[in-house]
Amino acid sequence: MVPHDAVVVGGGPAGLAAATWLARYRRDVVLVDAGEQRARRVEWSHGYLGRDPQRPLDLISVARSQLESYPTASHVAAEVVTARRAGDSFLLGLADGRELAALRVVLATGVVDACPDIEGFAEHYGASAFHCPACDGYDAENLDVVAYGWDERLVGFAASLLNWARSVTVLTSGRRFAGDETCLDVLASHAIEVVETPAVRMLGTRGRLTGVELADGRVVPAGLLFFSVDHAPRVALARQLGCRLDDEGYVEIDANGTTSVEGVFAAGDVVPGLQLVQVAAAQGTAAGIAAARSLHGTSGSPLSPPPAPDAPREVDAARP
Repeated sequence: MVPHDAVVVGGGPAGLAAATWLARYRRDVVLVDAGEQRARRVEWSHGYLGRDPQRPLDLISVARSQLESYPTASHVAAEVVTARRAGDSFLLGLADGRELAALRVVLATGVVDACPDIEGFAEHYGASAFHCPACDGYDAENLDVVAYGWDERLVGFAASLLNWARSVTVLTSGRRFAGDETCLDVLASHAIEVVETPAVRMLGTRGRLTGVELADGRVVPAGLLFFSVDHAPRVALARQLGCRLDDEGYVEIDANGTTSVEGVFAAGDVVPGLQLVQVAAAQGTAAGIAAARSLHGTSGSPLSPPPAPDAPREVDAARP
């Protein structure tokens, strides 16, 4: 099997940016995407320079179309389920039984969010229910807001919403709040009530949340709901390849997206740091360029150009 220069796993902003820049270096790159982007049900994303606001799926659609205009780039709609080194290359097994070989791998596999188990959540998710205060807190200005969760980390999460919201109520949905007395004191100092009664239903229509109904019949007024339940980075492939993870389970990288495994790069929400579309695209760019430059002087795929000559001295080609 003749290996591609690179396979990028994940078709969100990080993966698309990485694949685009590999293609800009005229490398044979395959983007493999299962279509499970974190923001696929989010109506609008904000703060992206020159594209504020934008529909996340529109960004992905346009970026994929532009990627496919490069003659050395291709897209495969599939899930990668296995990854292993095979000599000087890597073998990636797809869920449909196919296998891809590559000299370099970029992991942009993202995270999986655990969502609230409340009737009506699916209708509101992405329009009036969100996981990221930094991304969508601006729209909470002068609204009553619910912060859903029970972990002690919810203290900072809920307090940050007061940058915009008129009021914040913590709903633990029947679970005991995991924070200690200090946590409760901080919430009380900000007039944030903690309600441990189970939440059963989100009221209103999509984009027009009016409140959350509790099991005892009480309705907590809310124009928006932000949840912090749990999210897990998709690191199964990183583990199979032997990539080092940090204490929270994210793939460790350097400034160029290089992992602890030679030839493997990572970017986006699967690595530590801010989980924003702008950051993901920037990390994907860095990882794609680093992967391409690591192939300098090698023949690579038959689709790629002849090997470039070695530079007479170390030069950063990304700088003038």
